[in-house]
Amino acid sequence: PPAVHTRSSKTFWSSAPAKESPQPQHPPSSTSSSCDPALRPIIRRRAKSLPTSSERRKRAAVQRQEPGCQSRMNRVRFADALGLELTEVKVFRSGEDPSIPLHVLSRLSINSDLWYSSLNLEFTMQCLVPDFQQPADCLDFSSRLQEQQVCLERVTSSDLGLSGTIQVRNVAFEKQVSVRYTFNQWESLHEVCARWQQSIPEKNGQDHIDVFTFFLPVPPFLLQLSTLVQFAARYQVNGQEYWDNNRGKNYTLTCRTHPLKLPRECEESWIHFI
Repeated sequence: PPAVHTRSSKTFWSSAPAKESPQPQHPPSSTSSSCDPALRPIIRRRAKSLPTSSERRKRAAVQRQEPGCQSRMNRVRFADALGLELTEVKVFRSGEDPSIPLHVLSRLSINSDLWYSSLNLEFTMQCLVPDFQQPADCLDFSSRLQEQQVCLERVTSSDLGLSGTIQVRNVAFEKQVSVRYTFNQWESLHEVCARWQQSIPEKNGQDHIDVFTFFLPVPPFLLQLSTLVQFAARYQVNGQEYWDNNRGKNYTLTCRTHPLKLPRECEESWIHFI
């Protein structure tokens, strides 16, 4: 019988017998005349262990029909969504005191014993203490600065070393301030440069004074009893050199011990567990 070909909703009759279209024996080559990249499927296979959508619907229907299934479903409902307060105050009566675990009570008792036993203990620390009055607290500080052109203002000690400030008269713009110090009675010496910090006016209001800061590193192994640190300030300006050596005695700091006690605030710093 003649084969029927349908195209564009029109029917054509052909007298030639129908033939099956030949199938390729090998897969087509990946190269083509088009420059478009080869398309890749974006839908990935589902794992065989996952249930299908129809199976999930069946399981949900079975769970709704079973009476004991609702107890296995966990739901969270907040108090404010139900019109309740977010916080609630619980008042305990005399017979309803909360019970404290024994291990917590034992820890509290041990801490209290340690605290009362440590009240009689004193901790000592070593630090460098100045053997002179701070120059800035002296009444003749201004006169010494006018006479020497340079004068130590204040020095403080810390765990790392000594830090302080030096005042010099602003004789010229270019100037250099340094500190020369020793740990062994000037058998060997070290020197560090001071850095400019600020300028302040003198009392007469016409001249200015420059303030420099310095830091002297002190190794921890040198902090022993009776250890001495001596230093003097050096000021170089306009080819001249000025010194402040504490009227020829140098500035000396001695290592001493200071007793320390635990602060009283620690007595109330307990953490209670309920």
